[in-house]
Amino acid sequence: MRFTRLLLLISTMALGVQAQRPRTIDTNGDKSEPAKTAQVISPAPQNVKAKYEGGVFGYNKTMEGTLSFDDNNRRLLFRNQQQKEVFFIPYDAVTSAFADTKKRQPKAATVASAVPLLYALPAHFIKTKVRYLTVQYSDQDTKMAGITSFRLDNKETVASVLKAVSEKAGLTARGEVFVRKKDTDATKANP
Repeated sequence: MRFTRLLLLISTMALGVQAQRPRTIDTNGDKSEPAKTAQVISPAPQNVKAKYEGGVFGYNKTMEGTLSFDDNNRRLLFRNQQQKEVFFIPYDAVTSAFADTKKRQPKAATVASAVPLLYALPAHFIKTKVRYLTVQYSDQDTKMAGITSFRLDNKETVASVLKAVSEKAGLTARGEVFVRKKDTDATKANP
């Protein structure tokens, strides 16, 4: 019995050593090859299924609906499930935008973890990633400001919508966040 365990241990160690290989190092120092660029982001669709999570004054409840780019009126538009306009954020009012990810426990796992059984223990460890588009805005016309978030389906959708919002609103990248730069000419004229 001991001999078979020892033989099994030695054979698994030999397999681990065999699987390793030395790393290759580029010694020619050729910098002519371009560095790998960031992932290519596909263009955002005109309408995206979204869940409003809050942040706009007067709209306290979460809502399912669609987020639309209304380029004719230069605004980001949220419609409910009946496609009725609920609210909008003008592109010029957007001051920053970023993608956010949070780990949440699904409702079914929350219910299962409340049951006092042996099976409830693994339910505590079940988490899913939830993707958000977070937009900070300050509307000069209405003097309203806030931070709102929209839950989107996946990482690719969030990246494409974030890119579209940042381009349409004229935001610049600061790391993973897009912000509106202050007009330097106006600040120099009015100290």
